[in-house]
Amino acid sequence: MSELLNFNYPPEPAVDRVTLFADVILPLPLPKLYTYRIPFEMNDEVLVGARVIVQFGAKRVLSCIVADIHENAPADYQAKYILDVLDDKPIVTAPQLKLFRWIADYYMCTIGEVINAALPSALKLSSESRIQLHPHFNPEEDDIPLASQEVKIIYALQQNPALTFTEIGNLLQVKSYHKYIKSLIQKEAIIIFEQVSDRFSPKVVKKIRLTEHFVQEEGMLEELFNQLATKPKQLDILLNYLQKVPVHQNIHLNAAGIEKSALANNPHLSKSSIDSLIKKGVLEQFDQIISRFPVDNTVPLQPMKLSEHQEQAKDEILGLFKEKDTVLLHGVTGSGKTEVYIDLIKHALEAGGQVLYLLPEIALTAQIVTRLMKVFGDKLGIYHSKFSDNERAEVWQGVLSGRFQMVVGVRSAVFLPFHNLSLIIVDEEHEPSYKQYDPAPRYNARETALMMAHLQGAKTLLGSATPSIETYYNCKTNRWGLVTMSKRFGEAQLPAIELINVREEQHRKNMHNHFSGKLVTAIEERLARHEQVILFQNRRGYAPFISCDECSWIPKCRNCAVSLSYHKYNNELRCHYCGYHERMPHDCPACGATTLKSMGFGTEKVEDDLKLMLPNAEVQRMDLDTTKKKNSYQQIIADFESGKTNVLIGTQMVTKGLDFENVSLVGILNADSIIHFPDFRAHERAYQLFVQVSGRAGRKGKPGTVLIQTRDPLQPIFRKVHSNDYTSLYEHEIEERMRFGYPPFTRMIRITVKHADEKISENAAIVLAKDLTDQLGAQLVLGPEVPYIFKIRNLFLNEIHVKLPRENVNLRAAKQAIAKVIQQLYLLPDFKGVRVVADVDPA
Repeated sequence: MSELLNFNYPPEPAVDRVTLFADVILPLPLPKLYTYRIPFEMNDEVLVGARVIVQFGAKRVLSCIVADIHENAPADYQAKYILDVLDDKPIVTAPQLKLFRWIADYYMCTIGEVINAALPSALKLSSESRIQLHPHFNPEEDDIPLASQEVKIIYALQQNPALTFTEIGNLLQVKSYHKYIKSLIQKEAIIIFEQVSDRFSPKVVKKIRLTEHFVQEEGMLEELFNQLATKPKQLDILLNYLQKVPVHQNIHLNAAGIEKSALANNPHLSKSSIDSLIKKGVLEQFDQIISRFPVDNTVPLQPMKLSEHQEQAKDEILGLFKEKDTVLLHGVTGSGKTEVYIDLIKHALEAGGQVLYLLPEIALTAQIVTRLMKVFGDKLGIYHSKFSDNERAEVWQGVLSGRFQMVVGVRSAVFLPFHNLSLIIVDEEHEPSYKQYDPAPRYNARETALMMAHLQGAKTLLGSATPSIETYYNCKTNRWGLVTMSKRFGEAQLPAIELINVREEQHRKNMHNHFSGKLVTAIEERLARHEQVILFQNRRGYAPFISCDECSWIPKCRNCAVSLSYHKYNNELRCHYCGYHERMPHDCPACGATTLKSMGFGTEKVEDDLKLMLPNAEVQRMDLDTTKKKNSYQQIIADFESGKTNVLIGTQMVTKGLDFENVSLVGILNADSIIHFPDFRAHERAYQLFVQVSGRAGRKGKPGTVLIQTRDPLQPIFRKVHSNDYTSLYEHEIEERMRFGYPPFTRMIRITVKHADEKISENAAIVLAKDLTDQLGAQLVLGPEVPYIFKIRNLFLNEIHVKLPRENVNLRAAKQAIAKVIQQLYLLPDFKGVRVVADVDPA
């Protein structure tokens, strides 16, 4: 390894030939690009957008993206040589590179941080990368020519599940071992992964088929029937297999066999009889690796017909697209926006373009993907963080190659290498989930999608029943187009909304734990009619905190300035900010009393209480705790869709675009906690949440009801929700924001100062605020101030807000001034170790 790191190409002979240099983007938070020299023999191999391997520093080998090729040697340092080329074609397109530069510039981060976030780890190599045998590669059977060094690697991988690049270097003891890794990747003998959790494991199904001689040799099948005549259970297995695989019509069908579960899960067949037939050699069992993006070719692609209102909305959108690049489809919940999206996607694909369909949550993809697969089949790719890294790399390559003409995904899908994009759909465009918080780049996928469309000459359709104030303002000022769908699809009506005064219910002693009597009765009525219920509580866990009845002790996180939430299932106290957890104490550590009491309630307690009150109800919970596994979302949603679950309890996950035809009741358990929040968007967010979760009820013609529990029924926001009056909300909010200088009239940048010492953090923020004021003016700089949660992960926080007016301010120059002030702060000896984070357009 050390020999490789110190290796440099020999001096080139003094002949008259062009010396080329490449500016590369390293996946590191570096402020500038680095320039490397291209060895003459690689002049025709190095391409902009392709990956090359370089040495960075004394001990690191990294893959990076070529951003530019030129003849200018760097003035400040001697350029090292590129070690190798990984791609014969670019894996990052020219529009992508422009987009990545814009993200870095707009969101005040480095392009290296953008590349690091954008590329799946399987496409990033480093000295710490790991390799494993490709699941499809069989060293004993695959006739692939291998060099002697490649054979060594394969043999080592047969003995070890994975090896790091460093271990490969030590194994081969050669200067340029990376060329053997590259060769094995091209031969599809190995694959790369970054972390143990990213290691690729293929999706395998167990299959069975008739042993070959029963199919190939004449008379053997008849003889088998005679042998099994006295074993009716085994005969049933054979008959069922032949019904599914009619080998008497086509003997070649047997080779593919069927999934073992197709017989094993049949309640009328004996599982032990299947195993007996396998032991006898009648059936043979084998494993088959299948794609994680399967398409059921037995189901014909489904045509779809729009209603009159949907057709009208589609025509209006297409008409506006002739003069505007961005259109908002403002349709009430259940109006059939998805069908309009699908029709527009079909038009775009038929014209030869690519389509990106963005969703705010993974939970939505389960339902939407099923619908889209039925329409678009194998043209569809899926991209989200629950996929393994190699699965994401598969989609990346599929978009590049044209295998996937459209992709449905969450915010990170904006990084995919589209090269012929014609339409982007941003569904539920108002959702805060489109904003990335940590780490950098702290981008908003909606805004990034708009720039992506601009760079590729595509159109953008934003969709929402409750648009963000900024989006609606852009429509009202005629910057974007606006199409409205004010009626629900078919015969469905908007749900009836009723407020329940919790104070009065408590006074009448009509509260059952955290359920009003009216809500319990309504749930019982729906269950008796075999209808379904969704309950919304915007807090997970069993209780927000516990407290000692005697001394009022409350357990706090040791890393953050928050109380620990109680999770009953694991019997632990957990911090929702840093993940710290500890066992639930039996007695109070402060006074020794055993009277520890849970305070407040989360989704886990709602589930617990409901199961006690209604033991016959089938209850499931959907929150961050129950959806950690890869397919948890799909399973919970599938159970609810099939009617296996009666009541679905959830956090914000249940508010976003889910479509269940049998839901007739939605209950909002604690509306007040959402309204009273210290944020200028609090009322907007509350309205959006209430309307969105209410929209899950009564979607297929069955009357829907929404019951909202509150201690303050006179709160004005409830009147707007009750009458579905978005216009009134918008007019009130836009007036307030104009008066106090909030978006859309200003651009906001939140600057957070962090340090392990509280005083140093405070002093650094004071100095930074003063310097910013000197540069930008006192009217544009607010703070510093201590945020509501002032300590996270052992770092004390102070915040400064910069408000930049939309008019008469050079945004680029202002950001450059902010960045310069931050860099100057880092140079001050008193503030060594201070970290400053700039968040542009904080959500």
